Parts: sequence; structure tokens; C-alpha cells
Amino acid sequence: MITLYHCPGARSFRVLWMLEELKLDYRLETMAFPPRVHAPDYLRLNPLGTVPLMTEGEETLFDSAAMLIYLAPRGDGSLALKPGEHGYGDWLSWIIYGEADLTMPLATMLRYGTFLPEHKRQPAVAADQAGLFIERAARAAERLKSAPYLCADRFTAADISVGYALLLSRFTGTHKQWPEPFNDYWARLKERPAFLAAQAAQAAQMPAG
Repeated sequence: MITLYHCPGARSFRVLWMLEELKLDYRLETMAFPPRVHAPDYLRLNPLGTVPLMTEGEETLFDSAAMLIYLAPRGDGSLALKPGEHGYGDWLSWIIYGEADLTMPLATMLRYGTFLPEHKRQPAVAADQAGLFIERAARAAERLKSAPYLCADRFTAADISVGYALLLSRFTGTHKQWPEPFNDYWARLKERPAFLAAQAAQAAQMPAG
């Protein structure tokens, strides 16, 4: 069985959403953030102390984008594009884009604007990263002007990758500067039954405090 190590609101939500889309059996292990502080035993599994971590049999994955690619062919296969299929490179690129181009600036913004002790925060860095997110968002917005989803004219793992970044953007407040196509796109994503099921699964294991 798949085991997903998760912190509420963290990148592991991408994978939780994916598991719900695929209707796979899984075990959810929820920890308070950051787990390296609140769950020291977790460091034996992942010395970096980061989430997500996913295990299945002898397989261990520690990157959320890799987990989406690993899981995508399951179910009816509609969340994946296959090697050699038209648009496969596009699909891979959007999955990585959701992490490297959208989520990373937001994570850096949160680190230097919120999570670090006040004397270590750097508001200028946080503001710069917020601007970088909006700048990078333009690429997806351009695609979404003419298509409901990012590739193959259907919902895929690429939309989960980017959709998590939009969820995080709402947490940071940068959604107030979204390019217009993101508003309708987000409205579609947040009403998906699997997204709502992932939110419910997360809420059911919310750490105390």
C-alpha cells in the first residue's frame, strides 16, 4: 500500500489530491509543520525532514512532481500522457513548471516573509519572490486563454501540479494579482470531487495546535 507523509497545506497536498483522483488506497501520515522540528523520528525516513515522502513497497519518493509522474499512469490513464504520445513533453514540462516556476517562488516568499524568526526575515526577498511568481504565472495564463486545462484538452497531473501552486498562492495573498485566466481555471479545479476529498482527508487528520 502507498503511504504518504504529509503536512497540512504543504506540497504533499499535491500527492493527496492525485491519490484521490485515482481512487487509490493509501495510508496518510500527517505531521505538524515543519516535521524536522515536530516529528524527529521522521528524520530516520527522510534526513532532510521535508514533505512529501511517499513509499510503496520498496519504492521511496521524496519529490511531489516525481510522485505525480510516478502515479499518473494508474487508473484509466487519463491523468498521464505516454512517452511518444503527442504532447508528452508538454505534459512533463507543465508538471515541473508547477513546482519550479510557481511553487518555489511562493515557498521562498513564505520562508523569508513568514516562517523565519522575525530577526532573520527579509521583506525585500519576499516581495521579489511574489513578483517572480506573478511574472512566471503569465506562461500558464497564456495557455489557459484558449484551453480549459494545460495540455491534451483534458485534466491531467499537470493541472494538479499547477493547481497546488494556485492553492498556495491564495494562502500567500498573491492571488489578488493573478492573470485573469487563473480565476476561471481555479474555479474549475477547486470543485473537483477529488480536490474536495483531499481537503476532507487533510482536515480529518489536522494536527493539534
